Amino acid sequence: MTEDSVKNAIQTEHAADDDGDAPLASTRDAKARVDKYFRSVMKMNASDLHLKADTAAHVRLDGVIRALQGEPMSNELIEDMLLEIMSPEQQALFEKNGACDFARQVGDDRFRVNVFRQRGLTSVAARRIPNEILSYEQLHLPPVLEKLADHRQGLILLTGITGSGKSTTIASMLQQINRSRACHIVTIEDPIEFIYQDDKAFINQREIGLDVADFHEALKYLMRQDPDVVLIGELRDEDTFAAALQAAESGHLCFGTIHASSCAGAISRLLELFPEQGRALVRSSLEFNLQAIICQKLLPGIRKDVPQIPAVEVMIATTTVRKLIGEARDKDINGVIRNSYHEGMIDFTESLRRLVETEMISAKTAYENAPNPEELKMRLKGISVSSGGIIG
Repeated sequence: MTEDSVKNAIQTEHAADDDGDAPLASTRDAKARVDKYFRSVMKMNASDLHLKADTAAHVRLDGVIRALQGEPMSNELIEDMLLEIMSPEQQALFEKNGACDFARQVGDDRFRVNVFRQRGLTSVAARRIPNEILSYEQLHLPPVLEKLADHRQGLILLTGITGSGKSTTIASMLQQINRSRACHIVTIEDPIEFIYQDDKAFINQREIGLDVADFHEALKYLMRQDPDVVLIGELRDEDTFAAALQAAESGHLCFGTIHASSCAGAISRLLELFPEQGRALVRSSLEFNLQAIICQKLLPGIRKDVPQIPAVEVMIATTTVRKLIGEARDKDINGVIRNSYHEGMIDFTESLRRLVETEMISAKTAYENAPNPEELKMRLKGISVSSGGIIG
């Protein structure tokens, strides 16, 4: 889609829907108006919608923020539109905390909506969640994820910054389980993102603020719900991660997400959630219960049919990795990953090399995102970097 067509898409959408009635900026039907923005995002195949006071609407298309053609939106208009789709409880939470998350269903797609205040005014960031759950191949993810999803117990962590595709990857893994195993899957999400239809599995999805008051209450009763597989949407504090570990220790397969920039960094990030005196126990639990960490970055592609593609780092909890975790030698994990490609592991540098050589991303993009550009340069020249002597 060209930039001009992006700018005109929302006007075309409204003209078709309104049959010449009032333009977008009118107050004729606030609920319909905000849904029109969402439908325009779907029509463009954009990933995000952004609304901000005194600014025209923006979308993220192929990883780039673009302004839509139209008049700047007043703060009053944005708030009026939101009031039409927010429950009284969500409105109260927004007034109290200055931010609120909820989901909005529009046609076949859902939007994960975050409403927040900035400079005393109201802004919106809405992430589009397509109704179709794509396969690993369609998402250009490494095939080892299929093997990881076959585990029957333990902890699998997805890491990366916001918008890196963590939820999409987990959805593919849960869908694999759904299609292949007669089991009970319970998800705890804030808000619910992908909607699953029971196949071989039996699935219950609980949304914070709608089905249960908060994560604490959801986790309190989780084990009484007889789950086999658990998704805890985001490991945001000591309680949520402790619950994930408890689920893994008690024989369940547990998925969770956390913000970290590498697999080794995810371990440090998790330990930081706990007081220093409790970290040794947490490390011991990770040593025995962690199955894998998958870290992602979404990068701009150079193929028209693949505008964005993930660079992926995968750490599998082999005997060697478990030993390093137990001995607090997290910094040595990267060396193990580099020496274990034959076991399905991969580091970001190798992932970037493969994406360049298969002409999925440009060399410039790879260097800009490489943990060590000089190492990437050597690998692109066919020179392997040894990490011998790491394991003692």
